[in-house]
Amino acid sequence: MKKIPMRRCVATNESLPKKELLRIVRTPEGTVEVDVTGKRNGRGAYLKKSIEALEVAKKRKSLSRSLECEISEEVYANIAEFIQK
Repeated sequence: MKKIPMRRCVATNESLPKKELLRIVRTPEGTVEVDVTGKRNGRGAYLKKSIEALEVAKKRKSLSRSLECEISEEVYANIAEFIQK
């Protein structure tokens, strides 16, 4: 039986399989982006792939606290667009 890597969502605090979560990364240059591969350099945070979780993260500022930087509305819009795909 293969071990399934688990990660915790910063918004809902649920432990879910890594493949069910979206990785948001703050790159060494300081930009915040969606990490499709899950292997980009930088500080990462995991978010459940749902609009509700994104709204909770925005309201509580849990994503910006986890990445240790301010997150603009444009980044939140990019994440929402990625979730809806």
